[in-house]
Amino acid sequence: MDVVKIKEAIRKLKETSPKKKFIQSFDLVIALKGLNLKKPEEQIDLFIPLHFGRGKPVKICAFVGPELKDEAGKVCDTTIFVDDFEQFRKDKKALRKLANNHAFFIAQANIMPKVAAAFGKVLGTRGKMPNPKAGCVVPPKTNLQPLYDRLQKTANVKARIQLAAQVWIGREDQSEDEVADNIKTVVTAVLQKLPQERDNIKDIALKLTMSKPIKLEL
Repeated sequence: MDVVKIKEAIRKLKETSPKKKFIQSFDLVIALKGLNLKKPEEQIDLFIPLHFGRGKPVKICAFVGPELKDEAGKVCDTTIFVDDFEQFRKDKKALRKLANNHAFFIAQANIMPKVAAAFGKVLGTRGKMPNPKAGCVVPPKTNLQPLYDRLQKTANVKARIQLAAQVWIGREDQSEDEVADNIKTVVTAVLQKLPQERDNIKDIALKLTMSKPIKLEL
């Protein structure tokens, strides 16, 4: 992708979209074609490391046993101890709030069966269960700070049900260079995953929270 043209699209969105009283986010929308999402190997579920953050910290929750309780309490935004799993399992409203408020979930490996039993029904349907591919299932003795910092610069791109992926890529108060770099990084990673690369992409668009999308050239 041409970074110059990406920056032009970013500027055009900023100039033409209605002004809001809040800082809008940039969303990248990738429409796909020629994939059979009923086949797991053709589904998209990528954790893509970005060179830059997305303009705002994301919240991360940890499910832990006694070995990681203190470490997670110091590092993560929310820590849920294994002894408290049952009360969440019984409280669907609290579970949904937890899922809505956190971008990533970390779990201590030796309690994953308990995590799945208590949280799987809600987090699983949203694609937010602790994922080993993202490094989010960790040993009982782990320094969580490097993982927390890495997840702040990780984009999770998913297309498992519909032939489209939408991902938050930055904010309008962020530099054009950073947003453009994030866009190029994500598109490059998605292309590498697709069996026919460019031939599996129908089109790519960029939008602000409250704007209409504009197409990007691949």
